[in-house]
Amino acid sequence: MGLCVLAFAVSASSVAAAPYAAMVMDARSGKVLHARNADTRLHPASLTKMMTLYVTFEAIRRGELTLDTKVKISRKAAAEQPSKLGLKAGQRIAIRYLIRAAAVKSANDAATALGEAVSGSEATFARRMTRTAKALGMTNTTFKNAHGLTESGHMSTARDMTTLGRHMIYDYPQYYNLFSRQTTHAGVKQVSNTNRRFLQNYKGADGIKTGYTRAAGFNLVASAEKGNERIIATMFGGSSTAARNARVAELLDMGFKRAPSNTALRKPSLPSYRGVKEEPKIIKVKPTITAVPRSPRPTERPEAAPSPEMLLAVVKDVNEQVTSAREEVQVAKAASAPTVTPIKRPGNLVTAALQPTEIVRKPAQRQIITRASTSGGRHWGITLGYHTTRHSAERMLLQTALQEIETLSDALRKVANKPKGWEANFVGMTKERANLACARLEARGQQCETRGPTG
Repeated sequence: MGLCVLAFAVSASSVAAAPYAAMVMDARSGKVLHARNADTRLHPASLTKMMTLYVTFEAIRRGELTLDTKVKISRKAAAEQPSKLGLKAGQRIAIRYLIRAAAVKSANDAATALGEAVSGSEATFARRMTRTAKALGMTNTTFKNAHGLTESGHMSTARDMTTLGRHMIYDYPQYYNLFSRQTTHAGVKQVSNTNRRFLQNYKGADGIKTGYTRAAGFNLVASAEKGNERIIATMFGGSSTAARNARVAELLDMGFKRAPSNTALRKPSLPSYRGVKEEPKIIKVKPTITAVPRSPRPTERPEAAPSPEMLLAVVKDVNEQVTSAREEVQVAKAASAPTVTPIKRPGNLVTAALQPTEIVRKPAQRQIITRASTSGGRHWGITLGYHTTRHSAERMLLQTALQEIETLSDALRKVANKPKGWEANFVGMTKERANLACARLEARGQQCETRGPTG
């Protein structure tokens, strides 16, 4: 009976153990030196924060925010489970301290706050994390949060995390020293590194990130440098901190033994988002109908008319005024006439009614819009590309304005008829606003190009 109980206990322990996976890579060349279950999708735990930090560094590089940007802590961030920095809802703290807390202490509240600061919400940030992972070649990784606590669908692999570690080293060397700090000040208090034992005990170790949850086990992505050689070793599913550290030390030793002494350094490239699609999002927006008087315009139009609110928002290109003068005069005459059913006039009468003076003094409303878009140094704009119809271009502008309201709230929407098609533009922006808007749109995988005063 005692043997049966013992056998059951051993069996239960083995079932509860997290799956093991490992990868060893020569960081200089990206060559794999050892792999075990390297493509098995497992829970990454706080290894997730490597991507949280990578995307944050990317946002800083693109000018979306700075190290000194102050972040207001949300209730959601403050309520995250430990490990945490102990941030309070409503508290304001600089991005640099949130980075330190996430990298060194592996603080979950700091990681969530970073995601909200970069993308507005953690869910949106997680989609950006996944999109960045795909651009880096991490094909088996999906992120659902910024901290790594166990969540359905939040998975990665030893190969993908090793790839991310290599990009962290070479893409953002100016921040990489964070991962080797034994302690650091995170704005509100001094914090200790969760990886300090390994850093102290393995010669040449300088990072990178630990992770633990019950579902994941004890995980670690480690890097060490000896002479001209640098090795990255990743392990998932350790049974304890000590066992994990011992095994990763063995993996690094294996890497240094197998890696050639002299290998040309081939740094990885920064991620390209071409061909990387964001997860589809369904945005439900209740349209705001502006009360306008009934228009007595003729029902016959050269193309299907968009919605009234969209017509009010569209800014016509000034260069089109001359070529569309005939149509504008017809609309002006119809708008000033009594509310009656319009009668289609013969072509010769329309021609006779078109006087040059009328074209010149037409329309006061367009003059106001033109002044608004060019006053106060707001001579810049952005273009979102070409469309086959005016309606599709207008729809793209409206959707983009709703998604990026922070930077485009004061911009004017304009559709221009070009030889390549209907061009969707936002105009009346400052240079700084245009650059920031494009940076944020491109980060979401959307085509964008800034246009200066002569563009």
